[in-house]
Amino acid sequence: MDEVVIRHYESIREDERIAEGFGRLELIRTQEILHRFLPDPPARVIDVGGGTGIHAAWLANEGYAVHVVDLTPGHVEAVVAQLGPRGVTAELGDARHLTQPDDAFDVALVLGPLYHLTDRQDRVGAVREAARVVRRGGLVVVAGINRFASLFDGLARGFLSDDRFKAIVERDLHDGQHRNPTGEPGWFTTAFFHRPDELEDEAHEAGLQVLGLFGVEGIAGWLPQLDAFWATAKGEETILDAARTTESEPSLRGLSPHMLLVARVAP
Repeated sequence: MDEVVIRHYESIREDERIAEGFGRLELIRTQEILHRFLPDPPARVIDVGGGTGIHAAWLANEGYAVHVVDLTPGHVEAVVAQLGPRGVTAELGDARHLTQPDDAFDVALVLGPLYHLTDRQDRVGAVREAARVVRRGGLVVVAGINRFASLFDGLARGFLSDDRFKAIVERDLHDGQHRNPTGEPGWFTTAFFHRPDELEDEAHEAGLQVLGLFGVEGIAGWLPQLDAFWATAKGEETILDAARTTESEPSLRGLSPHMLLVARVAP
């Protein structure tokens, strides 16, 4: 499974997906939510599954000490080359088996690994590992993809009329296990899609105190026709405000493409 995921991420530019155009909605909203909880710099942050450093870059710019751990060799190489001169460190590693000692960081970001850990105990183990390397009272922030992601994406982009994609969606909705045997690059790779309560339950099982679970993009994440509106100052603020308005509404928690869970390590 790891090899399948690595091949997927080495075939795309994940950093460009959320750094440009309408994709920035996910980045800006993630930053907004994190800024409500992050301790002041120069707090120590471990970015587990940090990719090519899209979050490490802005955190370093704000004065945080950031260490990236990622499963994909190309990602680690990119972080070292691009962010090493700015003090960001990186290593190849697995979210389930971190090499760092206990209490080494103030914050752990786990903004991707749970997407691809298809076994519940692996997901809980990864969250528990993140908590282990964070000091008592520190933060662990975990991202999940919502259970209905393929259904909504398929409606928005016209994939749902394809029987192959419909079969993928049916399994997603049944048990959250996303598989893409077709090899179609736009249909994602091996993954697990959470219901909001499942993400909270896994954090509790890992021993964390959940502070909140937030929808990141809101309904706008499924509306590509908003791209031109987003490109205007008025449009960007309107779309961001809509996401903020619905981020914690219980009846809409399964609507946003991504969910962000913020938790505290027990003091």
